[in-house]
Amino acid sequence: MIMQALQALENSSSSVRLQAVMAIGTAPDVAYLDRLVARCSAEPDFYVRDMLTWAITRHPAAETVPRLVAELTSADPRARSQALHTLSKIGDRRAWPAITRELLTDADDEVARTAWRTAVVLVPDEDVERLTAVLVTQLGRGDRATRLSLSRALVGLGETIGSALAAAKTDTDPAVRDHALATERLLRDPDAGFELAVEEAKRIVALGPER
Repeated sequence: MIMQALQALENSSSSVRLQAVMAIGTAPDVAYLDRLVARCSAEPDFYVRDMLTWAITRHPAAETVPRLVAELTSADPRARSQALHTLSKIGDRRAWPAITRELLTDADDEVARTAWRTAVVLVPDEDVERLTAVLVTQLGRGDRATRLSLSRALVGLGETIGSALAAAKTDTDPAVRDHALATERLLRDPDAGFELAVEEAKRIVALGPER
């Protein structure tokens, strides 16, 4: 049955592939892990990829983490992104050393965004400051969704990001200043909408710092 499911992973129908992944995840077997991990980068359907993550997490972390870490150096952005996403769901801090600066500053926005989220999940307390220093270099990057992802990641690190944001607010790039201010607003009020925080940041930049 599992062999049939593995063959079905290549089916042209996404619903067939989805059922196949569910069957494999329901009866996890380490012998099929390599196929599951490899399929992550080839799978075009979001829902099937999400189910692949679920199926992989059904296996022992000692088996899944090394395989996923190996994917982080893939030339395929989808492979890197999906491996990062799955590592965040597993939450095993043995993967932390593999969350490199290169991934956190990856040229592909989706990879970088996933790396930010994963880093916040995995970072040990003693490395929070170092992670913050890398993340603030990405302020002002990308579109609204990318900036919101970064702000959420930074806010997830807590009050320790205060001094880094304070320095970023004096950056010569207005996009960096706006983003730092918006992130600071969200840190103070997590329920505030990101758009409102951005607009308030722009107002502060235009009028000068609060007194």
